[in-house]
Amino acid sequence: MIPPFARAALLLDLDGTLLDLAPTPDEVVVPAGLLDVVRTVWARLDGALAIVTGRPIETVDKLLGDVPYAVAGEHGGAVRSGPGAPIERPDVRPPPRAWIDRAAALEAEFPGSILELKARGFGVHFRLAPEAGPAIRNALAELVAGSEDFELLHSLMLYEVRPRGIDKGTAVGLLMRREPFLGRVPVFIGDDVTDEDGMRAARAMGGIGLRVQDVFGDAAGVRAWLGETAARGDWGALP
Repeated sequence: MIPPFARAALLLDLDGTLLDLAPTPDEVVVPAGLLDVVRTVWARLDGALAIVTGRPIETVDKLLGDVPYAVAGEHGGAVRSGPGAPIERPDVRPPPRAWIDRAAALEAEFPGSILELKARGFGVHFRLAPEAGPAIRNALAELVAGSEDFELLHSLMLYEVRPRGIDKGTAVGLLMRREPFLGRVPVFIGDDVTDEDGMRAARAMGGIGLRVQDVFGDAAGVRAWLGETAARGDWGALP
């Protein structure tokens, strides 16, 4: 059962959870009225609402503006704990330039694949070039083989090189130690393998981790639930 508003903190993944997946990262759409709904839920939670995503924080700002109180981007590689707060990054080095050059070569080799650069890592999307998935995986796995600093992560139609030990679970832990999240019970909602770390962290703190496909069906189901929550002034009924 989701704890009452006065005790809860809501942490939402972005793509596939709050927003529908799109053919490319730049094509995601923020549905009309969604930001007002999120603002209403945010107010009911006294600000304890965060977006926890693999996207850079700057991208979240472009999509959602100042709606979420806090944002954790790059799978926990960048955390802004409140409006106007500095972006905190773990003290890890970026991947070697040669790795990024290799990823750029993959993008050129497989039309439809898309290289996404982040401050401490990078990913190669292949939703528009699904046949390229195995080759992209093998090439990136070769780069990180034996590395103590980086790992290869398989997400939905995406292979991503990221620092070891940095994930959405560490982001949840950091946020829950800060106001207005401190002392509340985390409710984490996500749809992808990268969200499982956030779900585990929430559960370890006595909270709830909900997988979109199992509970809501898809991102539209999450939005409908949030809309009902905003309208009722209390949590909507879980499907």
